[in-house]
Parts: sequence; structure tokens; C-alpha cells
Amino acid sequence: MIYDIRHLTRFDYGGTVEFARCNLRLKPVDWPGQRLEHYTLTVAPAGRLRPARAEAGVANVTRLVIDTPVRTLTIESRARVVVDRLVPVPAADDPTLAEVATLARASRDLSASGPAGYLYPSPLIPLDAAIRDYCLPDLDPGRGALEAGIALARRIQRDFTFDGSATIVTTTPAEAFAHRRGVCQDFAQIMIAGLRAAGLPAAYASGYIRTIPPPGRPRLVGADATHAWVLLWCGPARGWVGLDPTNGIWMAQDHVVMAVGRDYAEIAPVDGVVLGASAQDMQVSVDVAPVDEYAT
Repeated sequence: MIYDIRHLTRFDYGGTVEFARCNLRLKPVDWPGQRLEHYTLTVAPAGRLRPARAEAGVANVTRLVIDTPVRTLTIESRARVVVDRLVPVPAADDPTLAEVATLARASRDLSASGPAGYLYPSPLIPLDAAIRDYCLPDLDPGRGALEAGIALARRIQRDFTFDGSATIVTTTPAEAFAHRRGVCQDFAQIMIAGLRAAGLPAAYASGYIRTIPPPGRPRLVGADATHAWVLLWCGPARGWVGLDPTNGIWMAQDHVVMAVGRDYAEIAPVDGVVLGASAQDMQVSVDVAPVDEYAT
């Protein structure tokens, strides 16, 4: 499947911004099962762009510097991404969760995509006893890793209500868990907290989900915005397997990975420092359109 992705972010400031220095993580990464074919990034009315090093996680980072006074700022990202990723199928010879935990602790891969960095709590996803206990029934150490992962994702999808007004970006996993309501970020963080509590490497994936569903299929929750889901490392042979607790599905043809980190703070699409504005209003729109004539 080939997707054309347009990600538009507009800031309206309450006063004049004299200077801003921001990190943009809007360029999709190359990841198993997907390939970036083309990418453009534009900023208006002013701004200088240059590549920057990702300080954490797996991300393509662009540094934006604005040193001309502005009252509005529009950031437009366009990408064409080829996705060729099959739906994972649990198998009898999959490593068990106990084996995955042992392999992850023994791994010498200290890169940003290695399992070791995703075993432990992170600033936005601390360990929580209530979340641990909720997740434990699906995480028997002797259970196959893929079977257990999708079972937990589907239980979260059944037990929690998607409610865009229930949480904000700073809502903690414990708060969302207590209310059983939230958005994709909340559900991903809850699942990651449970997996890490069981000694398993779990990462936060930020990206996109297709806007237009195939004929006869319902529209997926999270379309028309950046989406978040979970990556569970399932041993060297299986690698990172994507699980979407918002929709109760695997990461496959419908998902495009933009960045991967321990939590949202490491891979936020836009962050930085703005000087001179008293307040700001941010509007984001996303369109993920399949290029049907090139579909595979």
C-alpha cells in the first residue's frame, strides 16, 4: 500500500513571537515494513530549517528557528510512504513472555531500536500497581509473546472508552486508567506500563493510521490526527511487533510509523521554546490517503 500523508499544524499566537527554536519530528522513519519515498517540509511565514540529531528514540528531527516576528505559524509536512507489512500471526514456536524478558535483558544492542532501553519506566510512563494487576491476567510468563500482546490490546479496547474530552496531553496513565476513558495516547501508555511491569520491552509508537478504510470496513479510531500505539519486542526473530489498543488490532498495512520512543515526550511531533507570546492556539489536521492506482 502506498500512502500520501499531509500533516498541517497551525499556531495562532496571542501576541508577537520574537523568537522560537523548535524540534520537528514529522518525517516518517524507515521501519521494518515501510519505506519513505518522498518528503517535503514547509514553514510559513518565516523560519529556517536544518537537520538535527535525535536525542532519544528513533526519529527524524528537523530544527526550526524563527527570528523574525510572527503572529501565526503554519508547518506543513507531506510524505509518500510505501507500507508492505503483513498482519502478524501467533505461532506455536513464538518465544514465551519469560523468554522475551530474558532475551531483552541479555541483549547487547544499545541502539535506539534495541530492546534494552524500553524495559524500564520512563518519565511519562511510571510503574503503577493498579495497571500492573489489570494487565497480569493476559501476561502469563509461559504464554506466547504475540498471543499475549494482542490479547491485552483487545482487552484494553473492550474495557476503555475512547473520549477525546476525557484527558489532555499531560494526563498520567494512572489517571486515565482510573476513569477507563481517554485517547490513543492514554491507551498506549497504559499498555506499555503493564508490559514493562512484567519485565517486557515496550515502546511508544507515534504515527498515522489510514483515513479512508477499505470498502466494508469501519473507520478506525485515530484517523485525521497523529495516532499512538505500542511496539512489543518479541525476540530477535520476531523483532518489534505493533499492537494498537485503541482499535484492538495489529500494526499492519493501516499504520505508518513516524517515530518510536520510550514515551511521548521523546518523540512529540513539535516541541521547543517560544519567546514573546502570551498564549497560543494550535490546530492540527492530518490526511492519510491511499494511492489506489499504485496499491499492492
